[in-house]
Amino acid sequence: MLSFNRVNVWIAGVHVLRNVTFDLRAGATVALIGRNGAGKTTIARTTMGFTDTSGEVRLAGADLGKVAPHQRPGLGIGYAPEDRRLFSAFTVEENILLPARVARLDGAETKRRLDRAYTVLPELATLKARPAGSLSGGQGKMAALGRALMLGTKLVILDEPFQGLAPVLAQRYAEALRRLRAQDSDITLLITESNPKLLETFADTTITIERGEIEVASRAA
Repeated sequence: MLSFNRVNVWIAGVHVLRNVTFDLRAGATVALIGRNGAGKTTIARTTMGFTDTSGEVRLAGADLGKVAPHQRPGLGIGYAPEDRRLFSAFTVEENILLPARVARLDGAETKRRLDRAYTVLPELATLKARPAGSLSGGQGKMAALGRALMLGTKLVILDEPFQGLAPVLAQRYAEALRRLRAQDSDITLLITESNPKLLETFADTTITIERGEIEVASRAA
């Protein structure tokens, strides 16, 4: 589904990704594990087209290097960045619907995808009329996941979704991901995390990155 082939990225003169190569199969739940600064977020941002890159990045065989960043979500990629980036004055539902409106999905398809988001994250349905700026950190991360699901039909990238969450909220977030996986077995999930223990019972594939290089890529038994 998603493949990197000898991808290099420099940021402000620093060589951040070094010949990164991996291949994620469709339907995989992948944990991208590494310390802070190892290159996890850069892999996410590179997939979305937010970095200057050499090498090859492909989604379902299509060369993403030929696709402008603003067009990549339309290929079926949903992205929930670490800092959520919600519009605080918009309601929760307005934030969730924003990608669908930008992509000009029709009303029926927009409703279908919104219903999917609320099925995966029923808590959001009760919060939909609240301003996003009033959400807690954990609620904000759930809203960012709901927004990513509006366009993420093939690949959903979650950057450090468990960071800073209290255990009870982390459990609820994990339950939401299990509902997503049960509902859609073909979607590929790429989840970055610093603590490997948080995803060891959930991910079926683990990629470890250190200092911008892939050290380990393994599948669960």
